[in-house]
Amino acid sequence: MSQAREPFASLLLYHLFKWSVVSPMLHAYFRGRIYGVENVPQTGALVVVSNHASHFDPPIVSNCVGRPVSFMAKEELFKVPVLSSAIRLYGAYPVKRGASDRSAIKSALASLADGWATGVFLQGTRTKDGRINDPKLGAALIAAKANAPILPVSLWGSEKVLTSGSSFPRPYPITVRIGEVLPAPASSSRADLEATTAKCAAVINAMHDLGR
Repeated sequence: MSQAREPFASLLLYHLFKWSVVSPMLHAYFRGRIYGVENVPQTGALVVVSNHASHFDPPIVSNCVGRPVSFMAKEELFKVPVLSSAIRLYGAYPVKRGASDRSAIKSALASLADGWATGVFLQGTRTKDGRINDPKLGAALIAAKANAPILPVSLWGSEKVLTSGSSFPRPYPITVRIGEVLPAPASSSRADLEATTAKCAAVINAMHDLGR
């Protein structure tokens, strides 16, 4: 039986981290703008799909939708004392390097069953311009299997935060746009998954094209 939302301890940690670290940095340092917060369902399983251009994207997405978003993380991070407990509370789930997509999908479905919003980067990897050019079917497949709605999110400007060879973020303006919820694919057929994936990519790219 699915839960209505993530565990209370995770929600508490989320708000602590959001208001003490992520939100102040997003607004004061990156001059963040957020549009479409009213589109976010605050309870129940939700697949959050977005473009991806920076290591900063996961906490920014989670901050802006107003609820914890569970993202996959490298297995090695779960072997670090203290950090392991913290990221588990924050909803991260481990994925082995080179592991099959089946393992990641299984973890995402378990996260959704526990009431989390689960984040999936539509292209899977970071892109230099922040646009989605080669969307993958994973997010649509997860949504279809969980019968969970999809929330499209666009991040603009995060690709400029870290320049090549630099480890310190630049104070580049970031804009986050949250689209209207899309229904889960009608089935797990390839045609339905491709149609939903194409729709997600089109919506996210259109929001990204709006710029600042």
